[in-house]
Amino acid sequence: MDSGLAALLGAAVGSVTTLGAAIVNGRAQARSQYAQWSRQHRREAYVGYLSALHDRDIAMDAVLDALRSDQPDLPALDERTSRFVTLAREVHRACELVIIEGPAPLAEAAERVTNASAGLSSVMRRLAEAARAGDTSRRAEDLALAAERERALYEAVKEFRLAARDGIDEAR
Repeated sequence: MDSGLAALLGAAVGSVTTLGAAIVNGRAQARSQYAQWSRQHRREAYVGYLSALHDRDIAMDAVLDALRSDQPDLPALDERTSRFVTLAREVHRACELVIIEGPAPLAEAAERVTNASAGLSSVMRRLAEAARAGDTSRRAEDLALAAERERALYEAVKEFRLAARDGIDEAR
């Protein structure tokens, strides 16, 4: 074999090898960048959800504080309830993003938060209706139930927080 042909053949093999390595490296880099982008979107969804939960929980505490009074200030209660409802809607919007961005275990954890929140909200609604009607017959019972459901909600949020952290860590 002539040296010119050998050099040409060597250059061709080198070029093909270099091109193959560039394609493999490019794909690996693209996958890595996509994973980072996806992780960032998930993190933003989880943080947005937790932030909305936090704001809603502060409003919920204000409603519960008003309901714990022997003589609730009904206009103040209505104002606090309105704020709570507005913030609860924000939680639902943020939850939708978690469901879209997150894996199934995160959606399930968010669903458990939603269920715990609904349980507490129903007791709060019953307490508010009784306060407006001046009915105190179930007040002590409902306040105890509200405290129990508030703890269940806290546990569900804590579980979501841990699942979100684990989900972000697994994606690394």
